[in-house]
Amino acid sequence: MLNASSHWQSVALALARGHTVLAPDLIGHGDSAAPRGDYSLGAHAASIRDLMAAIGIERATIVGHSLGGGVAMQFFYQFPQRVERLVLVSSGGLGHEVSPLLRTAALPGVSALLSAIRPRLLGALWEGGRRLRERDARGGVYLQAIARALRPLENAGARAAFLQTLRAVIDVHGQRVSATDRLYLLESIPTMIVWGERDHTIPIEHGRLAHQAIPNSVFRTLASSAHFPHLEDADGLAEILCEFMRTTEPGRIEDADWGAVLAHRSPRSRRLGDAAA
Repeated sequence: MLNASSHWQSVALALARGHTVLAPDLIGHGDSAAPRGDYSLGAHAASIRDLMAAIGIERATIVGHSLGGGVAMQFFYQFPQRVERLVLVSSGGLGHEVSPLLRTAALPGVSALLSAIRPRLLGALWEGGRRLRERDARGGVYLQAIARALRPLENAGARAAFLQTLRAVIDVHGQRVSATDRLYLLESIPTMIVWGERDHTIPIEHGRLAHQAIPNSVFRTLASSAHFPHLEDADGLAEILCEFMRTTEPGRIEDADWGAVLAHRSPRSRRLGDAAA
């Protein structure tokens, strides 16, 4: 949820050996500014579109993790002509369930609690993760990933941006936003779903069900990863990303085709067809 582009450095460098890689910080995340404004999935998707346009990238393989998976799906829905492939890594937006920690973070008054985060606490988490890694314990990398994710919350602007983004998609009952009724639209776009087998933040079952719903999609898991595969198994994630791009042809949807894509298998068109019959 609080990923910065720097967290993807190892994966990005591996991909950059054969591809042009763009790894932006979403508004309010990483080194991006955190102004008052719109932190909805649509606003994040539009900012990615604007960045691509500004540097002259017409189409791309879009990769999104957690919240970024929701942004990636929204990007495809808003700008399908700019998507060649879609990769969803431990993605949000594919089901209702989410960890109690994230549901709690959406509660009123949590901002004051988050303001209590201090360098000493983050240092303790990082050191605890280091010690676990020295003993080859599985949780070490995950603990350090949590410390990295929490570090931006020391800044008041980043805390406000995080909470505004979180509350746009999650409430105390779980995920509020779902893309499951639109997954059929991805039929002509090569799509891969990747999940850490030890993920307790967003259930792996969400990925399996999405794979079943998206025609011709690929589902891959990483045995040693929990919710942060790009940190817990960067080499493994980079390998399957490269394989996916090497073995699939880019999809292409033009503006003139989008209406037909929407109508092809939409629930509404099926109901109207059944009624006419």
